[in-house]
Amino acid sequence: MRPFQYQDITAMRKIWNDVVEEGNSFPQETGLQSDDEALKFFEGQTYTGVAEENGKVLGLYILHPNNIGRCSSIANASYAVSRETRGKGIGKQLILDCLAQGTAHGFHVLQFNAVVKSNAGAIHLYEKLGFERLGEIPKCFRKNDGTYENLILFFHKL
Repeated sequence: MRPFQYQDITAMRKIWNDVVEEGNSFPQETGLQSDDEALKFFEGQTYTGVAEENGKVLGLYILHPNNIGRCSSIANASYAVSRETRGKGIGKQLILDCLAQGTAHGFHVLQFNAVVKSNAGAIHLYEKLGFERLGEIPKCFRKNDGTYENLILFFHKL
């Protein structure tokens, strides 16, 4: 785990865009169109971390405030793992590093606003790592096929 570097951008953009295109977890409908756009996006976060092994980026996360002003002590994050390395514990490492970086950057809570209910792997991992459910919002995440699914909100004290 380490901070992202300029030379990671192409691999990061591919991983990010793959998750966006899958249409079952990220709210974005279009991916990052260029390495320049990706660099600007990832640089604009409070912290962007990558999981790297032998020079290959396996996954990444972004960490940023969930809101502004009086609520800026609450962080939000998104995680993306390459298709080839899913199920190998990369997501867990990303989350653990994110929790540490959240604390290091002065956040008090990490909150997820939009965990798609069918994302069973992520839900299981979040709960295993001590995240608590805040509630569920019915039928508000539009999937690629046009159907709507519930979202679960989670938080973790830092």
